[in-house]
Amino acid sequence: VERNNELIKDITDAVFINPKLYPSKKDLDLIYPYTHEPFITISPSSVWFTKQYPFSKWQDLINNLSSYKIYLLGGPEKNRDCKELAAASAHKNIVVLAGELTFLQSAALMSKAVMNYVNDSAPLHFASAMNAPVTAIFCSTIPAFGYYPLSDRSVVVETVIPLSCRPCTLHGRTACPLKHFNCAYTIETAQLKESINL
Repeated sequence: VERNNELIKDITDAVFINPKLYPSKKDLDLIYPYTHEPFITISPSSVWFTKQYPFSKWQDLINNLSSYKIYLLGGPEKNRDCKELAAASAHKNIVVLAGELTFLQSAALMSKAVMNYVNDSAPLHFASAMNAPVTAIFCSTIPAFGYYPLSDRSVVVETVIPLSCRPCTLHGRTACPLKHFNCAYTIETAQLKESINL
């Protein structure tokens, strides 16, 4: 939105408008039963491997969020991955909704969450369009590319270690070119947990 606005700011102004999504009443009614207790959503997947926080790191975060119900979100093709993540977790109150909700229903659910944990991927933009609280994890990509979260309550989490190889590409890769994936593995669970209280 910032870059697009650059194209027209001379005939309008330099202030961009955040994107918006409009779930229907039917969408809101469908997600209502999921909202009766404080919850967190996690969208653990991405099309690109190097944009995706590692499975073991998600597992550690989930195990450290025991006081919240957790919903795992994603498309139908991510249902199996989410079920494996849920099964590997010690968390007792986790529900896999990947493939069970449409993208507008997922966005509606995110708007009611205490926090939404996402990769640099589509759910980040769902959160922005719903002004939902979001913690966006950037592994191989960086917020300076322009695709950062726009919600009023948003946190960007990335490695604090300077890496000469980061960013390695604009959109992500199918594997870490250097085979260490330090841009992801050096992000600590404590960094992610802090955002709940901000």
